[in-house]
Amino acid sequence: MADTIAPADVTACCASGLTFPIDRADAENLAKILKAVAEPARLQLLALIRSAGERCACDLTEPVGLSQPTVSHHLKVLTDAGLITREQRGQWAWFHANEDRIRDLARLFD
Repeated sequence: MADTIAPADVTACCASGLTFPIDRADAENLAKILKAVAEPARLQLLALIRSAGERCACDLTEPVGLSQPTVSHHLKVLTDAGLITREQRGQWAWFHANEDRIRDLARLFD
């Protein structure tokens, strides 16, 4: 996927909660981040990871009913958006929610 999302600081462009105009570059970056969470499977994965504190990729396919490659794709999108972090432990990838990034995103709608 060519649209890698730089985990930019959402509050840097949108600290005003979208009450002031933003430039095109900031709007495009923010749209990519919002697109990352605008997919039902990604929302499910984010909720599963946040609710447990951390989750192994091996435990995420069954709860969302998707194949391992599809789950891996969704986890990459969430990681690229900065919403989760990935930690390799042996052969398994473990994921944690980036609570600061999630709070920043939530502030857009305050």
